[in-house]
Amino acid sequence: MTIAPLDLAALLCSRVCHDVISPVGAIVNGLEVLDGEDDAEMRAVAMELIKKSAASASARLQFCRLAFGAAGSLTAAIDTGDAETAARAVIANDRTALRWDAPRRLAPKNTVKLLLNLCLIAAAAAPRGGTVTVDITGEGADLSVKVSAGGSNARLSQAAAAVLSGSEPETIDGHSIQPYYTVLLARDCGLTIEATTAPDSVTLTAKRASASGGAAPSSRTAGESSRV
Repeated sequence: MTIAPLDLAALLCSRVCHDVISPVGAIVNGLEVLDGEDDAEMRAVAMELIKKSAASASARLQFCRLAFGAAGSLTAAIDTGDAETAARAVIANDRTALRWDAPRRLAPKNTVKLLLNLCLIAAAAAPRGGTVTVDITGEGADLSVKVSAGGSNARLSQAAAAVLSGSEPETIDGHSIQPYYTVLLARDCGLTIEATTAPDSVTLTAKRASASGGAAPSSRTAGESSRV
């Protein structure tokens, strides 16, 4: 799978805009109500909408800064505690719980970006809610990152499943760019992504490829693994 650098940048920017446009639009709607409404109750409702939407927009921007942006110098290490805070603000809600089992540490920037992007894929795999669990084990060549999602009818989207299995998608678009970028991050970190699915659960593991190299990636049935 290949994509021109400018197209990659444009699609990632579109993804960020997609994540932020909803709360920003809600802020605009709330301000319009305040501007034309005299009823005190309606103004209170509008103000509450603005506060919640502003907090949501800020949380999503903080997350996107770590997951997609530079977030400092190119060689900087990132505190995984900051990553946990950003992920919790975006993922954890009334329907979805985030269980962060990874110890706090300084980790290479792209490793943290990979972790957060795996969190996005896992959270999207449980649209009805559930639990997203994050774990980091090992150091250096033994480093392994695992993110799982459990919930009613949890499963990978068609776009994510295709990209993570190594299948060539018909096109790289706004739906597939984020998992595609996740694969690029894993390769840059020298890791291989394995996606394991079972009824109501998805597990994404990024770890060092075996010394033997293994077989070429392929799509697998539920309960088996796909590696890319």
